[in-house]
Amino acid sequence: MQNLFNNDPIWTEREFSHPNRIIRLGSLFSGIGAIEHALKRLNIKTVIQFASDIDINCKKSYFANYDISEEKWCSDVHKLNAKPYRYQVDLLVGGAPCQAFSLVGKRRGFADTRGTLFREFARIVKECKPKVFIFENVRGILNHDNGVTWDVIRRTFEEDLKYHIFSQVLNSKNYGIPQNRERLFCIGFRKNIDFIFPEPIKLEYKMYDFLLDTFDSSYFLNDKGVKFVTSHKNRQKRYTQINGEIALCQKRNQEFNWHGDFVYHPLSQGEEAYDEFIFDVSEVEEKYFLSEKVKKYVLSPGTKNFRTSTETDLDIARPLLHSMHKMHRAGVDNYVTNRGRIRKLTPRECLRLMGFKDWFKIVVSDTSMYQQAGNSIVVDVLIAILKQLDITKYGIDED
Repeated sequence: MQNLFNNDPIWTEREFSHPNRIIRLGSLFSGIGAIEHALKRLNIKTVIQFASDIDINCKKSYFANYDISEEKWCSDVHKLNAKPYRYQVDLLVGGAPCQAFSLVGKRRGFADTRGTLFREFARIVKECKPKVFIFENVRGILNHDNGVTWDVIRRTFEEDLKYHIFSQVLNSKNYGIPQNRERLFCIGFRKNIDFIFPEPIKLEYKMYDFLLDTFDSSYFLNDKGVKFVTSHKNRQKRYTQINGEIALCQKRNQEFNWHGDFVYHPLSQGEEAYDEFIFDVSEVEEKYFLSEKVKKYVLSPGTKNFRTSTETDLDIARPLLHSMHKMHRAGVDNYVTNRGRIRKLTPRECLRLMGFKDWFKIVVSDTSMYQQAGNSIVVDVLIAILKQLDITKYGIDED
């Protein structure tokens, strides 16, 4: 397949030009290391020059999964000195939270970013001069403060730091992951080059392709949780979704206030309860649950086209074929009359929906893992960018 904009093959079919080169990586606001995981999935040799995150639990996850020493880690980005790495970083990646900027200065550039974490990202770029940087943020940054915030960022990169930048909003559902997650990606080059963002590809998988075969019963909701999750208000505002084909955007606090995606498990005939709460739809008020009036808000469109394969080629586990396939065959009538249970996604499932393979080690509590997954960058979007960049062109040969 050819790229729509030139004669090059689409990014999914490209081979790296220098597969044996090493990428020297700088990682800021590192979280659980989305760029590090992307490079590992691509089998690209990587040396972490420095990484940083203020969350002690992120550090635990990071050290359990990547090759890094204590002297390469900095918990406070304000104290990170990147000058020793000047021209020693091939790729710098980070997504700094961006507060409102001061409008005192007239240039609306670096001088106007005082007191913000973006200023620290820009400072590190200035100090280490990476060949390429990737700056990620929420799409709302484009119109924040009537566009002033983005104008400050753009001017800082282009006028103060002299980088050539390209920016675009990318949605993970267009790059292989069934999650409706839009993020702004700004890519900066030290040298002036042409760049086109990777074009979208057809989504081949649905959320339930990423679900676990087995899970602990503690993930089932109690009565209060069921009523909240299934309420008309929450589904109408897209705070919650049950058995959706494309997951809602993961959030840091999604599992603490019952927001996000949930899975319904009907009880088959003769099946005995083994968890503390079994939900019987006949005992719940219509305004709370799955009547004909509100069913369109509960089941996402197209859920009857259930995927029937028992394996995926994404190196992920099998979907919950047994119970969910029966549900979709039974249709809405049985759905609203049979007893069943509703559960939240597990941390592992949240990680899968962020592009992290099962070899990512979970070493923190569920609470921390939910937070870390919700704060991360989707790995598959980064993979698309890295392949489009042919990131190995910017690496170094082994000694």
